[in-house]
Formats: sequence, structure tokens, C-alpha cells
Amino acid sequence: MTTCRKFHVSGKVQGVFFRDSTRKKAVSLDITGYAINLDDGRVEVLACGDERALADLESWLHQGPASAEVSRVDRSEADVDHPPDGFSTG
Repeated sequence: MTTCRKFHVSGKVQGVFFRDSTRKKAVSLDITGYAINLDDGRVEVLACGDERALADLESWLHQGPASAEVSRVDRSEADVDHPPDGFSTG
């Protein structure tokens, strides 16, 4: 069963290849969704996949790529009628 979660990642997460690194990690875990920059400096991630893969991605989001400085990750359940087919970076 596919579960979808939304994450909001705060810190130094824009301009450090966070979205593309998230896409690569998500694809390696067979997760679909997106990673987009928000106007307030955060990155929003929608992730759809199995529970274990989502847990692995969430753990990774707390660190991100080497150039990022993550200060906070907020998680919420996402009610998605049709999970995306791939993973985009908005």
C-alpha cells in the first residue's frame, strides 16, 4: 500500500542542491512525489511509497546533502487521490 507524506525542511536548504539530492534519494527508494522551493526559504517534499522507504527518506531529510544545514523537518500525512508517477523538482 502506498502512503503519502509531506515534509517541510527548514535551514540552509535552498541553493545547495537539496531538491536534486532529494530526488536522487527518493528514486533510489522507489518513492514518487516532488521537492519544491517555498518562498519562505523552506523546501516542501511530497513523498509517496511504502512505510519503510518513507522512514528512510525522512531520516535522510534530517541531514540532506553535504552542503545543506537542516535545522528542522516537519512531517504531516498527505491525502493524495493519485500519487505521482515519478519524482520532480518543481
